[in-house]
Amino acid sequence: MSVSVKSTRSPLIGGLVSALVVAGGGFLLLNLTFLLDFAFHSMVIGLIRRVGSAEPELGWPWVRPALHGLFVLLIGLISWPVLRSRLGVLAKATFLTVPFAVVFVTLGMFFYHWPALVYGLGGAFAAGVLAYLYRTRQPWLYAYALILVGLALLIGSLLGMEI
Repeated sequence: MSVSVKSTRSPLIGGLVSALVVAGGGFLLLNLTFLLDFAFHSMVIGLIRRVGSAEPELGWPWVRPALHGLFVLLIGLISWPVLRSRLGVLAKATFLTVPFAVVFVTLGMFFYHWPALVYGLGGAFAAGVLAYLYRTRQPWLYAYALILVGLALLIGSLLGMEI
């Protein structure tokens, strides 16, 4: 008697596994991104101190925001080829957690003193991205990555988390 074993993986289970991969992989990528951000800032500040023999934060208050702006640009330059590549949807959705988090965190950093503005701009960004994803019929995992990161950072912000 021969028993045929069919795949018991349902679309629901596959979607759940994909969502967990995006969440777990995104968490790892975000930790690596924040370490990269720290290393980038430390390296540039170290170079400024060596070359200029000065403490950049004391004389130039614009240095830290400018460095963060450069880091955002770096993330954008890395993201462009990754998102245009032939990587699968799961890999791209996992990677998307990084640029989404960088945008939300940047809004929080630059408009820290105006929480309503941070939430408004963050909501507008999320709504715009969701509208784009819907209009271009992108896979649901991309929207999931955006909503996951947005909710995690929103909840963290409301609970007083600082980065």
